[in-house]
Amino acid sequence: MTNQRPARETGIAERTDQEVRRSPLFRVVLHNDDYTTMDFVVSVLESVFLMHPAEAYRVMMQVHCQGRGAAGVYPHEIAETKVGLVHGLARERGFPLKASIEEA
Repeated sequence: MTNQRPARETGIAERTDQEVRRSPLFRVVLHNDDYTTMDFVVSVLESVFLMHPAEAYRVMMQVHCQGRGAAGVYPHEIAETKVGLVHGLARERGFPLKASIEEA
């Protein structure tokens, strides 16, 4: 007769079917105006949104020709921070450049 004990329960519930929820993403949009220079828009796209010069120029032309252009897609807090940076830089230079966020 062997003395085998049944496996003991630890009382710790393990959850193996965890859901990973991604936070919603938001698009940062730059808006055209009649006063902000194209060079300034390109410099903002390069410095705030870390775009390469050719990509920054393409987005700037989209803003200029279509009235608005997407600068990037980010989680809400990062998008709001980038909008604040754009507005701060524009204010420092005396430009009325506006940025906004919208659901991506």
